[in-house]
Amino acid sequence: MKNSAAPKSTAVLPPGLRRYLYFTAAVTGAVVMIVEILGAKMLSPYVGTSHFVWTAQIAVTLVALACGYYAGGWLVSRSPSLNPLYWAVLVAAAYLAGTVRLCEPVAYWCLDLSRDGSLAVGSLLASALLFFVPLALLAMVGPFFIQVLTSTVAGVGGNVGRLTAISTLGSFSGTILIGYFLVPFLPNSQTMFLTALLLMLVCAGYLLGWGRKDSTPGLAALVLLAGAGAGVAGVEHDRFQHAILVERFRGNSNFGRLQVLGYKDSRQLYYLNDFLCQNTYDAATGKSLSMFTYALHDFARAYTTNLADVLCIGLGVGVVPMEFAREGVRVDVVEINPAVVPVAQQFFDLQPEQLHLVIGDGRYFVNRCQKQYDAVVLDAFLGDSNPSHLMTREAFAGVRRVLRPGGVLVINCFGKFAAGQDYFTASLDKTLRAVFSSVVIHAAPQGNTFFVARDGSELKLLRAPDLDRVPPIARSQVKSAFDTLHSVDSQHGRVLTDDFNPVDFFDAANREATRRSLAISMKPPDPGDR
Repeated sequence: MKNSAAPKSTAVLPPGLRRYLYFTAAVTGAVVMIVEILGAKMLSPYVGTSHFVWTAQIAVTLVALACGYYAGGWLVSRSPSLNPLYWAVLVAAAYLAGTVRLCEPVAYWCLDLSRDGSLAVGSLLASALLFFVPLALLAMVGPFFIQVLTSTVAGVGGNVGRLTAISTLGSFSGTILIGYFLVPFLPNSQTMFLTALLLMLVCAGYLLGWGRKDSTPGLAALVLLAGAGAGVAGVEHDRFQHAILVERFRGNSNFGRLQVLGYKDSRQLYYLNDFLCQNTYDAATGKSLSMFTYALHDFARAYTTNLADVLCIGLGVGVVPMEFAREGVRVDVVEINPAVVPVAQQFFDLQPEQLHLVIGDGRYFVNRCQKQYDAVVLDAFLGDSNPSHLMTREAFAGVRRVLRPGGVLVINCFGKFAAGQDYFTASLDKTLRAVFSSVVIHAAPQGNTFFVARDGSELKLLRAPDLDRVPPIARSQVKSAFDTLHSVDSQHGRVLTDDFNPVDFFDAANREATRRSLAISMKPPDPGDR
């Protein structure tokens, strides 16, 4: 018995429309990846950059894609008309344009809602409210197009393969575009608006072309204008506004938004990374107003007999490395974020020619370093905490290798000492003691904690800090840091290793409190409260 031919599922599409559908699949695939990555970047000033935030964003993306795939298959089974699908993409574009304006109030609302819960819950809720709907709508494209593009059952495999490949290549392009070109050079608000605008143009191309007979061009134009208007309003709202402070600089980078703020009637400057104040500086005197800069310098001086070579892991805005360089010390600096360097030169008197500045990861540099130092100053932060890969037994073993006999490691971090809140400080102390024979802990009133470690002789203060060079605003804090020694119960922590370093999880409550306090402090005042 002869096999009958498989029935046709749809009419054969014109070649031009078929190519346009493949183009749409590539664009939507790229946008999904852009939104996944950019969404976390947009939320980071409010909820931080911990693994909880990325977990929330990835989880929301995956659930949205699953729902979108199902919805796309259901929709095309009811009708293969392309118009509803392109309207769905247009709604996704308008929604994404709206997130530019809504990101800040939604993030603050979620923070307030989860005040008695955790920042992990707040970040999950914020990500869902802002990005679930557009991601789900975009995910409908794949299963919908597979049926529309397939004229016979025999062609299903080829169409699935082609469409999946094109969409995946689009996702690859979007990932490269957002990671290497858009985030470093454009504000997040503008990037999201341009992404939404691209989707709008793709929809307009179809609705005003092939779909003109079955759509309402006037309504499509209205949605386009509304979405574009929402995006423009969001970009405009994203501009810094403050009654006293003026934004001297704003720039995006691979490691967060960089800002320099200053008072209108003085030369005092604030350097911020994703709303976290990294330093304060008096441009008139050329001095930092932040206590930790003097403590880092002075602890290195106080615990060593001689400083000829110093390695600084983390440039900041260059205050600490420049202080050593002015004293004739040979200073190597490793900084992972190249965008910081021109900002430090322009506003904070950094002179790179007086330093040996390397752009790269501190751990990578230490592992390949053949030089030895009298002090290693570790002042590296990723958002509101230290990068975990720099805080393991293996990382500290690398530091010990590049220290001369009698040399010291000085670490700036945020840590607590109360029982139940001391997992990070107890673990860091225990990890350091697994590598170095002597460790001391100093703490400052506002939360900075300084670990000093040496392999060999017991650590003893050899000289007092020169408080006369410290501005009055920071003088008492520096003195307090030197006068205050802390101890921790090692049983409350564990040795952190490359294989097992759960500090992000167990120290989450402390970091959430820091980030929540920081985000709420930056929240614009309610007009009704004025």
